[in-house]
Amino acid sequence: MRVLGVDPGLTRCGLGVVDGTPGRPLTVTAAGVLRTPADADLGHRLLLVERGIERWLDDYHPGVVAVERVFSRYNVRTVMGTAQASAVAILCAARRGLPVTWHTPSEVKAAVTGSGGVGKAQVGAMVTRLLRLDAPPESADAADALALAVCHICRTPALNRLQRAHAAARPAPARLRKDTIR
Repeated sequence: MRVLGVDPGLTRCGLGVVDGTPGRPLTVTAAGVLRTPADADLGHRLLLVERGIERWLDDYHPGVVAVERVFSRYNVRTVMGTAQASAVAILCAARRGLPVTWHTPSEVKAAVTGSGGVGKAQVGAMVTRLLRLDAPPESADAADALALAVCHICRTPALNRLQRAHAAARPAPARLRKDTIR
């Protein structure tokens, strides 16, 4: 499985591609950050994010895109930019028919470190260790994107079981006889 992790942001959008399957060693294919100028027009910045994500999708051909679920209690302005960049990533994936999953920051931290309340430094250290990197990623945004991809790979078996259980519990749709439709 190849996963593109997206840590959305307007100024810095972290991207990371990880290959692997649950329970096996994982491999980093790429990690980086898309940057947009803070003084540029919003539309132009979103276009730059879109072009960058499209380029990553073209270059790395992931099978799924994992995006950090936007959450903040305090800074609405930051949340808006993050949500807009997140929507661009979702749109790029949808355009290609790729499935998109969302993971909260605490889910990602728990999957990577075992605790949902750790800081960015611990996430970066564990990403370095789990992916057997020589050094931590250059940017916390790239480390977070790699952590998202790792989280998705680790959580896939449990998510699949939940989806199957949910589908099995759903009642079958009622069938109408043709002669009853007028």
